Amino acid sequence: MKEKIIGGLLGLLFVVFGLNFFFNFLPNPPMEEGSSSAMFVGAMYISGYLTFVKVLEIIGGILVAIPKMRRLGMLILGPIVVNILATNVFMIKGGWMQPPVFLVVIFSAFLLWAERKSFGALVKGAK
Repeated sequence: MKEKIIGGLLGLLFVVFGLNFFFNFLPNPPMEEGSSSAMFVGAMYISGYLTFVKVLEIIGGILVAIPKMRRLGMLILGPIVVNILATNVFMIKGGWMQPPVFLVVIFSAFLLWAERKSFGALVKGAK
């Protein structure tokens, strides 16, 4: 039961923030001009890469919210979660403690742990 709730919440977070990129219904905090994080996001935005990532966030968020598709959603969102965490640790000092980032990391870790046997089969198959 916990997995369904956490999966739904994680999916909701990714769908909302993915859609916010396209429809801008939530205000984004300003970034310090010339900072490494501003340059990084700027490069991803200009190149179109950020659009690609946001589409994957929406797809992955929907899949994670559907219990039978959760593992596929986690495979899509896994690298995105790692990048979100790395960006907030290395470029935005203390950024990983922002509630959305913290929740994404905790919820993802919980689901990864809850589905560890299923993901373990992926690693076993790689031998």
